[in-house]
Amino acid sequence: MAKDYDPPMHTAEHVLNQTMVRMFGCERCFSAHLNKKKSKCDYRFSHPLNDAEIQEIEKRVNEQLRASLPVREEVLDKSAAAARFNLGKLPDDSIQTIRIVHIGDYDACPCIGEHVANTAEVGTFSIISHDYADGILRLRFKLLEQ
Repeated sequence: MAKDYDPPMHTAEHVLNQTMVRMFGCERCFSAHLNKKKSKCDYRFSHPLNDAEIQEIEKRVNEQLRASLPVREEVLDKSAAAARFNLGKLPDDSIQTIRIVHIGDYDACPCIGEHVANTAEVGTFSIISHDYADGILRLRFKLLEQ
C-alpha cells in the first residue's frame, strides 16, 4: 500500500464520515490527513458547527466504536461497485476490482487502507478542534486509549 495507515485511526475516520453523512446529509470528507497522534477531515459544508453538534458527533461516533462492530472487506468488480458507491476518488481508471470495507451495518465504502478487525479496538474518539471557512468544515480529532 502506498500510504502508511494507522488501523484504529483509519477505522475511526470511516465511522466519522458515516456519522456526518447521517447527521447532516453531507458527502464524506473530500480531504483527510490521518496520523496516529491526531487527524483531520475536511467537508464541503453549509455552516459552522456549534458545541452541541460537536458533542453529538463525538457521542454517535463513540457509540458505534463501543458497539464492537466487525470490520470486513469485500471485493467487487468495478461495475458492481459503481452501482453502489461513489468511485470518484479512485486513482486509476484501469482498476477492475474494488475493495469495499464494511464496518458492521453502519458504513461501507471503497478503501485501500488498513483497519482493525473490530471497532472495540479503536479507543475513544475526541474532536480536538474545528473551524469553518469558505464552505469548508475542518474537524481535527484524536483517539484516546481505552
